[in-house]
Amino acid sequence: MESTLKRTWAEIDLDALGHNYRALRAQMGPRARFLGVVKADSYGHGAVHISRELEALGAEYLAISSVDEAQELRRGGVGLPILQLGLTPADQTGAVIKSGVTQAVWSERAAEDFSREAVAAGGRMRAHIKLDTGMSRLGFQCDEAHFDRSLEEICRVCALPGLEVEGVFTHFAVSDEDQESSRAYTQLQHQRFEAMLSRLAERGVRFSICHCANSGATVSYPQFAHDMFRPGIITYGIGDQAEALGLRPVMSLKTVIGAVKDFAPDTTISYGRTFRTGRPSRVGVLPIGYADGLHRVLSNRWRVWTEAGTAPILGRICMDMCMIDLTDLPGVGEGDVVEVYGPHNSVNEAARLAGTISYELTCAVSKRVPRIYMKNGVEVARELLLRA
Repeated sequence: MESTLKRTWAEIDLDALGHNYRALRAQMGPRARFLGVVKADSYGHGAVHISRELEALGAEYLAISSVDEAQELRRGGVGLPILQLGLTPADQTGAVIKSGVTQAVWSERAAEDFSREAVAAGGRMRAHIKLDTGMSRLGFQCDEAHFDRSLEEICRVCALPGLEVEGVFTHFAVSDEDQESSRAYTQLQHQRFEAMLSRLAERGVRFSICHCANSGATVSYPQFAHDMFRPGIITYGIGDQAEALGLRPVMSLKTVIGAVKDFAPDTTISYGRTFRTGRPSRVGVLPIGYADGLHRVLSNRWRVWTEAGTAPILGRICMDMCMIDLTDLPGVGEGDVVEVYGPHNSVNEAARLAGTISYELTCAVSKRVPRIYMKNGVEVARELLLRA
């Protein structure tokens, strides 16, 4: 569907994506494969276009979190291997096989169900064994109390019919945190991961692909590269650690000033009357609100960037609009483009003000916001997710 209104949009800088890809590969060395994490519509950036670009750049694998996401990529012409990281009902095994998806296997019970369904479908499902080394989420538990039981279960899983066990992986809980306790815990998780690999190898169970490095580990523990690494949010140049590697933000959320009004002192702005002018004020109205992904919690706290300077948000952010203070920016007016998040106005800082993480803000950019893909300063594609 084409957008007919220059309202609010997200520019996706494919050159920045390429820069980040090359920097991350250099960080992890030539041996490790690059798995691009494109779940949640590539953290709001548009999974099909991002995946195509990563494939062209040379990535070897992608990761998503549902079979529906994988099928979207296949319909979009993406041919790379895809790892399904999340929970998948066993009755979807046929769809997993048909889509050429690799499924994470997190327990013996789940593996048995997948095996039964794969055999019934007359196929083989490629799988990666998920180890829980301390995330306390999905996976075979590898702490000391459960290690031996998990070892036996994994050996049995790898012998099940209908499964082609290609890989094994784990996920770190605090690899992006720099406190001594967090570093010690990350090291413990990695030790548990390697211990399980070693014990399985003694039993004749080996894997083609071993991987554990998420965004945090990619930055802080490149020695954990193994056969493949899984940079998530930092691929998009977002998060506090991205700056450490000189990565560039891929998304710029932009809008235009739709109207400008003058108000006397002591005028209240927006719902709830939470802002009151203290001087004669020039106020701009922007066609962006919380339905577009600009969180209401940023009311009276965030600002937008203009070429003449920043303009604070006044009053509560509405569903479809918000107001900004242009009093000190007399040269800024109707029709001018402003940046809500982007290279001049970091989403990381907005996330801190909102008491959340930058992932949530980019994922929140809604389907009614067109994504415009730029390369060498030229628009090469656009996408609007609203149904035509």
